[in-house]
Amino acid sequence: MDLARRLKPTHLRLIVGIVQHGKLQLAADELAMSQPAASRILSEIEAQIGAALFIRHPRWMEPTAVGEAFAKRARVILNELSSLETEVQQLNAGHSGSVRVGSVTGPGVGVLVPAIRAVKESAPEISVTVEIGPSTQLIRGLTEDHFDFVLARLPPEYDSGEFRVFPARTETVSFIVRGDHPLAGRRGVTLADLSGFEWVMQERGSPIRQAVEAEYLNSGLPVPRQITNSSSLLIMLALLARSDIVAPLSQEVAGVLTEGIHADLVTVDLDRDIVVEPYFIIADRAQRLSRAAERVLEEVLMRLGRIRPVMEGADAG
Repeated sequence: MDLARRLKPTHLRLIVGIVQHGKLQLAADELAMSQPAASRILSEIEAQIGAALFIRHPRWMEPTAVGEAFAKRARVILNELSSLETEVQQLNAGHSGSVRVGSVTGPGVGVLVPAIRAVKESAPEISVTVEIGPSTQLIRGLTEDHFDFVLARLPPEYDSGEFRVFPARTETVSFIVRGDHPLAGRRGVTLADLSGFEWVMQERGSPIRQAVEAEYLNSGLPVPRQITNSSSLLIMLALLARSDIVAPLSQEVAGVLTEGIHADLVTVDLDRDIVVEPYFIIADRAQRLSRAAERVLEEVLMRLGRIRPVMEGADAG
């Protein structure tokens, strides 16, 4: 243990160098060290070990069995130190590391996924974990250190002063139906037109549902009652494929579904815009982000046209 405390990487490199070159002077030169200093270090190591590491010949040095064993372990340690140095450099530069992000569905699809892809193009070693969920669940996870940052809305029971809050954007609601739905292709579809069909949408209290219900109430219309409640996109797609059901989603998610994943789904041409309350990018004020997490956050902010945190200590609601 005393030897382990005294040894330095330079000492290990000296022993490996002597074994490699067979001469003390060459090993010392490689380390920009004088021969007397190298000789003193070697003698100190041998004294600590209690055995000779080399047999001194007139023109060269031959490692003993102990010297061979020492050099073998020294190479392993030096390789590990080199790997550690590289890994630290990669982590400090944000070229590797783990990032954990949570998001509500719309910005997760429209902003977070493209941001992650952009970062991984230049830093493929970064490991990113994404969880989609409601804002309450995401903020709870953030406070419990499950996420580096989240794209969510800040529930009223949380103090915005505990977080770094970056403004993001509002969401617009789109209604999607299957391609042969009676409303598909119609211009200027009204809320009353939508009321005649069954719906599938997120549970009560979700931002999109609140925005849709508020639009109906502000228009003096009754809120549709034929609703299947589900936050599962898979359930929603299954119902859309098999019936004339209507599904309100964020414009970003609707665009991904109708333009790429499901060409048989279309967006209803509604006669108005229904806007959802804004979401934010939220990070724990007390938590320092890794460089990898900072890179993903910076990419998200760039795509939203945001640079600086706001509302620090202000009411985010």
